Amino acid sequence: MTRRPDGMLNHNLFDEDKGPQDACGIFGVWAPGEEVAKLSFYGLYALQHRGQESAGIATSDGDRILVYKDMGLVSQVFTESDLAVLKGNLAIGHCRYSTTGSSTWVNAQPTLRPTKYGTLALAHNGNLTNTGSLAELVQKLEATPTKSERVATTDTEIMTALIALQNEKNVEASALAVLPLLEGAFSIVFMDENTLYAARDRHGVRPLVIGKLERGWVVASESAALDIVGASFVREVEPGEFLAINEDGIRSHRWSEPEPKGCLFEYVYLARPDTTIAGRGIHATRVQIGAQLAREAPVDADLVIPVPESGTPAAIGYAKESGIPYGLGLVKNSYVGRTFIQPSQTIRQLGIRLKLNPLREIIEGKRIIVVDDSIVRGNTQRAIVRMLREAGAREIHVRISSPPVKWPCFYGIDFATRAELIASGLDTEEIRRSIGADSLAYVSLEGLVGATEIASDRLCSACFTGEYPIKIPEDMSEGKLRLEVTEVHGH
Repeated sequence: MTRRPDGMLNHNLFDEDKGPQDACGIFGVWAPGEEVAKLSFYGLYALQHRGQESAGIATSDGDRILVYKDMGLVSQVFTESDLAVLKGNLAIGHCRYSTTGSSTWVNAQPTLRPTKYGTLALAHNGNLTNTGSLAELVQKLEATPTKSERVATTDTEIMTALIALQNEKNVEASALAVLPLLEGAFSIVFMDENTLYAARDRHGVRPLVIGKLERGWVVASESAALDIVGASFVREVEPGEFLAINEDGIRSHRWSEPEPKGCLFEYVYLARPDTTIAGRGIHATRVQIGAQLAREAPVDADLVIPVPESGTPAAIGYAKESGIPYGLGLVKNSYVGRTFIQPSQTIRQLGIRLKLNPLREIIEGKRIIVVDDSIVRGNTQRAIVRMLREAGAREIHVRISSPPVKWPCFYGIDFATRAELIASGLDTEEIRRSIGADSLAYVSLEGLVGATEIASDRLCSACFTGEYPIKIPEDMSEGKLRLEVTEVHGH
């Protein structure tokens, strides 16, 4: 549960089996003469799937930076009158799902810090792995932090402070001094009064792209955010690259040699299907994953259905490859999830039925293949199998378009701890019995990587393999990697 700005609790009906959540979506625009706050609003709207806890926009008119941020969805945080106040030539925006730091207003982004050159605003997607040593460095540089700086708990605030406290000639030089100190995964956009900046970690774990407007430039987490504001895709920000955009044009610096390790889970679940990463359309990739899954794990059945919407492209691919008809067997209520009303115990017991409902006339008496993107704790799949049986399905075969998720992420995805991941403690047959399916199969890691058309050594697959490409300090992994006995629920 989170707390609304008015003090009321915000309840998520599905916290008990919360799926993997990305940390954030970021957006930046330099476009004199355009309504940059509205462009940022719609850019964040396109990135809402990457973070639903808070949203914020910072704008500059050349003299001062204004920030407006609050808890809630993008559409809940901003009104037309709010955006009208945020005038300027450049802006950055952020929608957040916390992986570090508590879910409170003070940790909403963009963050804001004074510098000796003016003001700095910054928004971040990812997760640093050396925040402990960086926090100590901030303390050395600033002996008397303000009250707001003491209560902020994010690596974003640490990055903002480090850049702001450098004794360099300008923000650009300060950023180039700080970037080599940062370890982990980060894609960031930041700004002073006149310039938009962007940077990506040397591994390029989280996505970041550049787009061109008729009168300006856009930087965003996904290409779908460029589409919504009418910007044409130019290219990705390269791993280890820094950009500065202002009236002098766009400048690029290579602050580190690239060591690409793009997140494999972006292709499975995180990114929007209409996004392109590394030149590969996400929808086409997921369809190909489904086709590969059909080749690897065929089964006689009457109908292929997706768990909407994340399982839909893979289900299409599975159906096409297998020759088994594709159908809509589960209807999703897109507006259920976060609510400001405390659910009763009766409503809670309905669980997944609030979000998904089976179409009895389609599935009754049939052998069903159910395609989903991943299994985390298993509660969702268990409930879906039970619903389909109650609706008359004769057989239920679950197919998953990713390998078993056995390890937590430390690079910006909020996975469950290893003890909570059902695949950490059970093999595939034990999971099948736990969720009550007639059969269960996952796509292989080789099959998944092959569908991305990217070399495996350029991808991070740590959540599937436990092989972390960026070193994880012990204090960060303690608890999250501990493997305890996984409780198995009957059906």
